[in-house]
Amino acid sequence: MLDDQTKSRIESEISSQDVVLFMKGTPVFPQCGFSAAVVGVLTHLNVPFKGINVLDDDAVREGIKLFAEWPTIPQLYVKGEFMGGCDIIREMYETGELTEMFNTRGIAVTPQPLNS
Repeated sequence: MLDDQTKSRIESEISSQDVVLFMKGTPVFPQCGFSAAVVGVLTHLNVPFKGINVLDDDAVREGIKLFAEWPTIPQLYVKGEFMGGCDIIREMYETGELTEMFNTRGIAVTPQPLNS
């Protein structure tokens, strides 16, 4: 069961910025490959985001799973809406749906050129 204090903290974090990623580690030092993959996509698209390190707080780590009814981390929120985890974000990125979603929500996307 998700306690009120943890729920309020999660809601506060989600509403603190347009793009929020609950992840293992930090954007500079992801602690799992799935978190690193989502950070890589967001970084490539030059989308500013707030990373929340769930490893710093067990209540948030378990609470975010209950909050979203989604069993895994990372979890991406855009303008307060849960978008999905790593596989969904990668698929949305590959099909162009992620860029389109950011654009329709007024979030600037300026992809970095791929290194050759």
